[in-house]
This record gives sequence, C-alpha cells and structure tokens, in this order.
Amino acid sequence: MELFGTDGVRGKAGKKVSAMNAMRLAMATGIYFKQFAKNNKILVGKDTRRSGYMIENAIVSGLTAVGFDVIQIGPMPTPAIAFLTENMRCDAGIMISASHNPYYDNGIKFFDGNGNKLNRKEEEQIELIFKDTEALESAQATDKSIGKSKRIDDVIGRYIVHIKNSFSQNISLAGKRVVIDCANGAGYIVGPTILQELGADVVVIGDTPSGFNINEGCGAMHPENLAKVVLEYRADIGIALDGDADRVVMVDEKGDVIDGDKLMAVLAVHLKNEGTLKGGGMVATVMSNQGLDEYLESEGLTLHRASVGDKNVVEMMHKHGINFGGEQSGHVVFSDYAKTGDGISSALQALAYLVSTGKKASEVFNPYHSYPQLLVNILVDEKRDLESIEGYDTLIKKIKDANMRHLFRYSGTENKMRLLLEGKNEKSLEAMMQECKIFFKSALA
Repeated sequence: MELFGTDGVRGKAGKKVSAMNAMRLAMATGIYFKQFAKNNKILVGKDTRRSGYMIENAIVSGLTAVGFDVIQIGPMPTPAIAFLTENMRCDAGIMISASHNPYYDNGIKFFDGNGNKLNRKEEEQIELIFKDTEALESAQATDKSIGKSKRIDDVIGRYIVHIKNSFSQNISLAGKRVVIDCANGAGYIVGPTILQELGADVVVIGDTPSGFNINEGCGAMHPENLAKVVLEYRADIGIALDGDADRVVMVDEKGDVIDGDKLMAVLAVHLKNEGTLKGGGMVATVMSNQGLDEYLESEGLTLHRASVGDKNVVEMMHKHGINFGGEQSGHVVFSDYAKTGDGISSALQALAYLVSTGKKASEVFNPYHSYPQLLVNILVDEKRDLESIEGYDTLIKKIKDANMRHLFRYSGTENKMRLLLEGKNEKSLEAMMQECKIFFKSALA
C-alpha cells in the first residue's frame, strides 16, 4: 500500500499528511464505516503538534461531508482514543499523531467501534476509496444529511477512572517518589494526574507543550534526560512516555534504563504467579532479545514472536488466547485493561508490582543477562526488495555462520532501513554491523 504504513498513515505534515490528503482520507474512512454505523458518530483526538489543528479541521470537514457526526476531544493519548471510542459508543475513532516522530511529522491512526486498530484488509479498503475520486464525490451529503461536530472537554475524567481501575485498591503509591516525563505530548495532563491521585510524590517534566517541542530531547526517545532528574530528586523510579503516550520507557533509582524485554519478562512471570496470565506465555516481536526466550522458558512460559508493531502483537495475542505482550521499545499491552499499547497503564502495572515486592527497581527489573544486541538506522534512497540485492545471500550466510541473529527491515514511516544484529560477542557484532552498514549504504543510498 502507498498510503498506510506500520501504524496508520504517517509522514511530513503539509506534505504526505496535508490538509487535502487528511480530508480525502477522512471522507474515505467515513464511506467505509457507513456500512457498520450504528450511532453515526466518530471520535477524533490528537497529540500536541501544531499541525494537529490543521489536520483535525480537515478530518472534521471530510467526515461531516459524508454525513458523519464528529466528537472532538483535543489532546489525549492514543490508548484513550481506543477506550473512549468503545466507551462512548462511536462507530470509529481517529487519532492524529506521529507518535515518537519529531514535531514536523504527523499521522492518522484508526480504530473500529470496538476500539481495535484496523487490520491490513480494512486499511486496503479505505485506501482504495481514497484513490477513487468518483466514489468520494458521489458520497458527499447534502441538506439535512450533512454531519455536525462538537467539542467535549471533560472526557479526560472517564479515561482517568478507567486507568485507575486497573490499579489494585489494596496498593498505594504513597511514599514512592516518581518522575514522569510526558514528552511534551498527549499524556502531559493525564499521566501526572493519575500518579498523584494514587498517592505518589510526583516530579513532572516534559509537560509544557508548545506545538513544536513534542519528543524533542525528552520522553521515551531520550530517557537520559529522565535519568538525570531521577538521580537529582533521588526518586524511586522514572517513567518516560512518547508523544502519544502509547509507549513507556522506565528508569530505575540508579538512573539506568530498564530494558524493555526485561520489564515484560518480569511482568509476564508476575501475571503467571498471580494466576492471571492467559495462554501460557506472552507475545513479543522479532526485535526482542534471545535472553527473553530463555528466561521465559525457564519459567515454563512460551514466547511467541510477531512482526514489528503493537497492532501485530495484539493480533497474535488474539490468535493464541494470550492477554499480555509488547515490544521492547515500550509498547506494552495488557489486554485485560487496554486494546493497544498504553504507556500509563503499563507503568502502573510495573509500579504495582514494584510496591508489592518491597524492593528497589534495580533489583526487581533485572532478572537475566541479555545477549549483546546492536540496532542501527541508515538512510536509504530506495526501498528495494532485499532478496534482489546482489551479494545479500552471501552476507546473510556469513551472519548465520557467525551464530548471530539478524533482522533487516525498512521503516514503515521514514526513508530508513533498520539493522539489528544479536550474538554472544560484542566486538564481533560491531565488526559485522560495520560490514552490514557498508553493504546496504552501497546498495541503497
């Protein structure tokens, strides 16, 4: 598909994600969901990017033009849109966000009436309508059929109550000092409010969005900033969200970043011991460390690997009847509480377990030794089929002969290629990664 990527539509605001494209895409989405509509309502939220105003208005125009009523709720986390779409009986939900990307990008994510992200077939159908000018023109409403829109500012309370209900009433965060970095993004109100209401002593950073500073030197993409503040305030733990708060990266009391795989490993075993883990294991992605496989196996659990993207993780969770999974990058899914990755909800589950142990974060969230792993992004001019590149098979054989695990894939949202190597010897990994970088830069740049 030309339009949809790994997670909805994403690109430079004003270019790929322009007002014209957004309106056209909204019309196509409205046409698609008309066949399932029960209440003729679609929910629209956004993060804190300046371009969100432009895109939001275009989406509202497109949806009302094909006869849908629109509820606008302003800046809210992506998982809140998933929850509120179902909770408010809407026929679909739309989130305007480019997640962890810089402010100059933006994106559009879609949810069905049950709060689930759209699958590939549904996205293909919408993209076909998007390209069909005649279908768009013929679907435009007239007279009393034109939709209306309204803005509601108090739905934040529904989401706060929903998230707090996932936190045991028998546990309090009183006596715990928590630093939260909101990435100047969509979680800047919700995150600190929930932590404070649960009793934590909260230090808040990254909560002054300007429209241009989302993810800039802060949040989940820059946990080193959080680490400094954790040490400065002698906090028990630090929480970093990304721009739309569907991702979480945590820092222990020593200022060390808690490995995403290890965080999931600990929580999976905790759920097993509590008797609430379903399916006899968890789902991660092809990016996760081999150490996670071995640790879960030692605990009698199975690891299932999905393609990159929390949407793919959720699909595999459904397939195997599993209620826990995620990505090492911080998209953690507790399906008993959320339909998608939820940074705040996941952080609360980790905090609840931390409190229950009575130990320090550095002790709790470091259950095994990871295999050395290198991840490098390189810019590419074209995204050629890897199998068609001369010498590719030889390179892969060399990697396998060195007993290394590899994953080479193109970014779904940027002109980048992501190179992952994993093995037992870090120096050998570095040498092999250098060879891989030279190979792909020569072939694709």
